[in-house]
Amino acid sequence: MRVIVIGLVLVLLGLQYKLWFGGDSLPMWLRAEKKMNARVVENQKLTVRNRALEADVTELKSGDQALEERARYDLGMIKEDETYYHFIN
Repeated sequence: MRVIVIGLVLVLLGLQYKLWFGGDSLPMWLRAEKKMNARVVENQKLTVRNRALEADVTELKSGDQALEERARYDLGMIKEDETYYHFIN
């Protein structure tokens, strides 16, 4: 009877060793899950950014007003009958 108990304890210890220190151990699984959750959050942020960029592209393709506004702010475009004032703080 004693041999069976010792054998079962050894089997249990062997299984516990694999659970905690083996190739597919619990700590490795937790680290992988943490990385996956970080990637999911990053993907959500990038999805929001992509949708905003997609809306900008659609707006630029569809209307002249958005294109003119972009040219005014980014490139400093002014029309012929406008006067340009530059204020320095």
